[in-house]
Amino acid sequence: MKIIFVIIFCLKITFVFSQQMRIGVLNNLNTKSIGIKSDYGAYNLICDSSFFSSISRDSTIEVRVMNSKISIDFMGSRYTNISNIFLFPKKKSSSLSLFPNSFFKSPKYTYKDIIEIKVQDGFLKFVNVLDMDDYLFGVVEAEGGWGRHLEYYKVQSLISRTYALKNKNRHIKEGYHLCDNQHCQVYHNPSIDSSNIKEAVNYTSGEVLVDTEDNLVTTFFSANCGGQTCDPSYVWNNSVDYLSTFKDTFCYNTKQSNWIKRISKKRWSSFLSHRYGVLEEDYGDLIYNYTQIDRKAFYIHPSLGIPLRDLRKEFKLKSTFFSSRIDGNDVLLIGHGFGHGVGLCQEGAMEMADLGYTYKQIASYYYSGVRIINVLKIDYLKQENEMKLSD
Repeated sequence: MKIIFVIIFCLKITFVFSQQMRIGVLNNLNTKSIGIKSDYGAYNLICDSSFFSSISRDSTIEVRVMNSKISIDFMGSRYTNISNIFLFPKKKSSSLSLFPNSFFKSPKYTYKDIIEIKVQDGFLKFVNVLDMDDYLFGVVEAEGGWGRHLEYYKVQSLISRTYALKNKNRHIKEGYHLCDNQHCQVYHNPSIDSSNIKEAVNYTSGEVLVDTEDNLVTTFFSANCGGQTCDPSYVWNNSVDYLSTFKDTFCYNTKQSNWIKRISKKRWSSFLSHRYGVLEEDYGDLIYNYTQIDRKAFYIHPSLGIPLRDLRKEFKLKSTFFSSRIDGNDVLLIGHGFGHGVGLCQEGAMEMADLGYTYKQIASYYYSGVRIINVLKIDYLKQENEMKLSD
């Protein structure tokens, strides 16, 4: 117990000026076995609060679910009836790789900082414990890709940090803050060649977006808005003051600004009739022909009660921003954008950065009336406002 306390204390000293994040990783794989290898540096392996062993570079362990507990195969021996294990890096630069189900065959997933493992609902559950900026190194690369302008990476860092802090309790019942997939923000350990991303995260360290009352902003973003951002009420039924629909000329003619999809008339009409009672015999070809010049919430007309978001989900469309017409036996959809279109348009932001706009200008373009402050100032400002109100 004393050893694990000392390790945790030392790590807290290392991260004293940063916020710790608990990220649930690989939990969608539903794995019952995993191979673990230290890639760089050494790790301390803690089992049920007791020091088990030190894992040096290239040493491996195998972890399995056995009778609702954890078993470990290490150096030719098997150890069973373990409730949880912790892997603590001996230095900040250490990293290890996890091989789900494959026992040191590809694919592998590489992580830094602390890894916690336990059994939940019959499967191994993993939590990566790391400081905020290390987390953002992985998020910005996963969400923004490689080879982007530094100012784009800065604005992505800013909105991803704000999102993480605003939604920090999303998975608190599962024992961690956020997951590593699109339900929260996509996260993986960054590649070696990510110096621009690290520079952007470090440059904006601690910065967040707040509204006029110093509350963290809801920083929705999508890959491409198709030339017009979407009002959040069209997607989630709730409006947000600083998120409105407006024409975005910066994402015109970018990679994901336009798309086409064909769906059979039979499948289209069957869905509309069964789900909404909208029949071809009542409305004729009207149910196939639709023009959407500006973004809307409903297909054809609100009186029919057909949300565009439902059509997107049912037919796996890239966005809700489309027009449709009959083309032979098909309904031809001509669409724009990729994603829900609310908030920041990533391809639009990339174009703005390439044209010389700063990350602050990009942020204010997509989130109106907000400002950037250091997260440490939020509580101070709120306390100051409370004191003024009490005077």
